[in-house]
Amino acid sequence: MIVALENFYEVTMVRINPKGNQKNPAMKATLDAVLAKQKAAFDATPNSSWESRKAKLKTLGEVIKAHETDFIEAISADFGNRATEETLIAECLVIQGGINHAIKHTPKWMRPRKVPTALQFLPAKNRIIPQPLGVIGIISPWNYPLQLAIMPLVGALGAGNRAMIKPSEYTPKFSELLKSVLGKVFDEDEVFVATGGVEVAQAFSALPFDHLVFTGSTNVGRIVAKAAAENLVPCTLELGGKSPTIIDPSANMGTTVPRIANAKLLNAGQTCVAPDYVLMPQNQINAFSDAIIEQAETFYPKFAGNDDYTSIIADSHYARLQDLLDDAENKGAKIRVAGNDDKQQLAKERRIPLTVVTDTTPDMRIMQEEIFGPLLPIVPVETQEDALDYIQKRDRPLALYWFGEDNAKREQVLRQSISGGVTINDAAWHVIQEDIPFGGVGPSGMGAYHGEAGFQSFSHMKGVFYQSKLSQGKKLHPPYGPATHKMLGLMRKIM
Repeated sequence: MIVALENFYEVTMVRINPKGNQKNPAMKATLDAVLAKQKAAFDATPNSSWESRKAKLKTLGEVIKAHETDFIEAISADFGNRATEETLIAECLVIQGGINHAIKHTPKWMRPRKVPTALQFLPAKNRIIPQPLGVIGIISPWNYPLQLAIMPLVGALGAGNRAMIKPSEYTPKFSELLKSVLGKVFDEDEVFVATGGVEVAQAFSALPFDHLVFTGSTNVGRIVAKAAAENLVPCTLELGGKSPTIIDPSANMGTTVPRIANAKLLNAGQTCVAPDYVLMPQNQINAFSDAIIEQAETFYPKFAGNDDYTSIIADSHYARLQDLLDDAENKGAKIRVAGNDDKQQLAKERRIPLTVVTDTTPDMRIMQEEIFGPLLPIVPVETQEDALDYIQKRDRPLALYWFGEDNAKREQVLRQSISGGVTINDAAWHVIQEDIPFGGVGPSGMGAYHGEAGFQSFSHMKGVFYQSKLSQGKKLHPPYGPATHKMLGLMRKIM
């Protein structure tokens, strides 16, 4: 969910030494010591009770709620400006819902479950026993720093694990606050937050966790997976990509336009599941462009100085987005910018209004890179088959959106496209549904979490076979004879 080459992990983790950082042995020793402490504590209680897990989840929810205002202010300060309501909607409420869902359902997920036993092995029994993994490492990004640090933690704690978190260097005020807040209610052997820059990231990524969760770009995901592989650490990689939006001619534009505009402009487009580009018939592009520009100006009568509109996280990210526009325009694209704000003031505040890009071509960088900002390219396609063909020839995206009222076409898209998740007639809402997994596929991710999917990702689903006293398995023991062949024949018949 982080994308730019200027991203913290993008510029630092390419230099990861799988054996960890050697330049600051004291810092590495600290992380090693914390991990050893957490593993020892886990080994002392390898399968904690529901009462213990529930208490940790409730404590987590209460301390986040108690410091909600502090988190909102710290995140806004790190961004330059971020609307209070955006942090409440996209971070605080998501966390509250995730914790409540976990508290309600984890007792059921924890129970050993019966599974069928093949007829030839009866009257033996099979069971699956969920078992915590141990210590979960969490590398979280800057774009939704609270949600993307805490939601994996909810899954980890609910599954009975301990956790170490490395938040992004791009949000230093938030990161220090998170370390302080969680440090008040959790011992180091339960939850630990590691703050810092390059050296911390290098050492953290090389730790032999029992599972590692990384949220970031596809390029960095490859590096993280390679580092984790040195210790055979399994990974959940929540990555990104170019999430397409298909607008069918049957779509109700009165609802389609504001929903796309809202999803694109939330957090100024700095969202891993933001609509990256739109696919629609050529003859509808001008009307759609007019409508979404007008909608953006309705949402934000001004962009500069507007407390409701979020700034781009850093100068380097702002420059990258401007470079994408310059590249597209130089290659023949038409650029339309919402609003009429002073350009110098916008640049000073690192704010970019909704910018619609038409006449796009595949050689433009804006059509090759995940945008991660409020730029919206439009690709002309005359049929849904053309749209699907365009999507299928590219990396599998983290999300896909379809707008329309034609049920047959909707089902065609669901059958023939492959993406991490889908929202129909809106965008991004599938991410916060706790009863469906959230994750990518191929270059957009590996594994999933949220709800039961998170519990399973952070658990070992241990299979157990209970042999019966009445078992006839001894007939398969050597020395082999007529009884063995009779038993084999019987088993073949009933398999």
